[in-house]
Amino acid sequence: MKFRGFILYIPFLWVEGMALFPLILVRRRKSNPTLINHERIHLRQQLEMLILPFYIWYVLEYLILLLYFRNHYKAYRYISFEREAFINERKTDYLRKRPFWAFLRYIF
Repeated sequence: MKFRGFILYIPFLWVEGMALFPLILVRRRKSNPTLINHERIHLRQQLEMLILPFYIWYVLEYLILLLYFRNHYKAYRYISFEREAFINERKTDYLRKRPFWAFLRYIF
């Protein structure tokens, strides 16, 4: 699967980047390749989960972690999808070698 997503520049975006299938939204025109790879990992996750279940799982996992940590940033960083993306965002060949549903390895 070699879907790369469509990159859309949105200067007023409240975060550096965001993957909303099939788009990658970025705040800056010249986005860091690491950020783009991070968001492409999320696009793959979204495809694997047939898109809507990804968003439901993401929000539920975030809310559970928020209750656990009582800290927005820590809860966000521990979401399994984010952990997989952050750990592998610098590996340019990661998506070629990534196993199906690899995010499951990152559920704490």
